[in-house]
Amino acid sequence: MKLSARGITLTFTERPLVMGIVNLVADSFSGDGITDTAAAVEKARGLVADGADIIDFVAESARTNLVPIPEDEEAAQLIRFIERWESPMPLSINTWRPGVARAVLPRGGHILNDIGALPTDENARICADTGAALLIMHTVGQPKVPHTHVGYDNIMTRLDEFFEEKLALAARAGVAADATILDPGIDFAKQRADNLRIYRELGLLSRFERPILLPVSRKTVIGDILGIPAPKRDAGTIACLVSGALRGANIFRVHNARAAAQAIQALKALGASSPGSIAPDFPPPPHPQARP
Repeated sequence: MKLSARGITLTFTERPLVMGIVNLVADSFSGDGITDTAAAVEKARGLVADGADIIDFVAESARTNLVPIPEDEEAAQLIRFIERWESPMPLSINTWRPGVARAVLPRGGHILNDIGALPTDENARICADTGAALLIMHTVGQPKVPHTHVGYDNIMTRLDEFFEEKLALAARAGVAADATILDPGIDFAKQRADNLRIYRELGLLSRFERPILLPVSRKTVIGDILGIPAPKRDAGTIACLVSGALRGANIFRVHNARAAAQAIQALKALGASSPGSIAPDFPPPPHPQARP
């Protein structure tokens, strides 16, 4: 399996990849926001040195207790980062607003990390036009609006339906089949039980034969389990990373790239069952709709 992203090809034959987070915001939930562009670039370089394979940069907080910043402000912050970034390391642009994506992607970036669940094909068409890969995240409703009341009888069945629908939408918009990534959207419009079920049954998404990104870092579900604030959740993050790696996740989005890279290195040394997989030789899981 490979990911084609604007002239580069990422493969997953040896190990999962690490996506390091750079928050270009003052109000990051994890307390690591940086508003100075030069400092943000230095942080990104540090993440690469620590083992990050991709840098995901964010200029608009996903926190629902804050109003969205103006689109031109978000785009300008992202563009300033791109203009200072001289590394060939792949960049992921984290935005759900088509106006921002349209302004930023022509300046650079290899992946559009869309946390908006593709309500239309607009962001998909932007990716098709620029050659950027499209990261499709599951959620419900518009970003920046609380959806903590949403729950599911079977979240895996819903994810299966969602990704089938959105991959078809992306294909109709012109996005290449090897230019998509799937993100189950941990903590987005989900209850604790839904999040934990995703971790346990992540392998069900392997039927799409697309890279799966697992956003494990310092998530609310970890805080719920451990009763600790976001900056202290790195140990729980690594536990979720190990669980995801054993169930087929291909990319981990994290704040602490060094800890994630070391965990992956240790898992690999402990014995991958075959090239391209850390997972043991379990039989393939059933299709979710066939489950009782």
